[in-house]
Amino acid sequence: MKRYIVFAFALTLATGAAAGPARADIYKYIDKNGVVHFTNVPTTPQYRLYQKSNHPADDVETEKPVAFHFFSGGDETRYDKVIESLCSKYAVDTALVKAVIKTESDFDPFAVSSKGAQGLMQLMPGTARDMQVRNPFDPTQNLQGGICYLRRMLDMFNGDMKLALAAYNAGFNTVIGCGWRVPNIPETRDYVQKVMYHIKKYR
Repeated sequence: MKRYIVFAFALTLATGAAAGPARADIYKYIDKNGVVHFTNVPTTPQYRLYQKSNHPADDVETEKPVAFHFFSGGDETRYDKVIESLCSKYAVDTALVKAVIKTESDFDPFAVSSKGAQGLMQLMPGTARDMQVRNPFDPTQNLQGGICYLRRMLDMFNGDMKLALAAYNAGFNTVIGCGWRVPNIPETRDYVQKVMYHIKKYR
């Protein structure tokens, strides 16, 4: 599934010069098209506090306003070496992993879903913590956590790829609760179908 995210941050530069107070808190809102917007300079009441800064405002150094628009659709070969190395480590099919990435984020390392899943393999915050991923927007860390988690799902469901994918999308408890079958959830069924389709492409 394609994800979209827009960042409009005033990025800080270590120039050594003093600066006035600046808000380093991160605010978020989702527009009517499902686009996720993040900023540290909210311009409308639609923004809600997403992440509180760990640093007081007077610790923020000179700012240079920069706007970024990260969009779905990244380079499909850029991470091949990392993917191949990690797939070898965890004994996971590289075509499966690339198909998951294609379906989850369309190879956009900054993708964020409306539910909060992040990065190339769309790790939920809890899953990222379990996989010891400190920065889900770092492609290598995200791939490490996502491929390791996918390996766990494959092991849990005895190598059944469709069940592992359903668990990756909907949670393993949901799959188990459905009698070890792909849940009758339209999003999950569509997800499994898309990944299986993309696997053929990457093989």
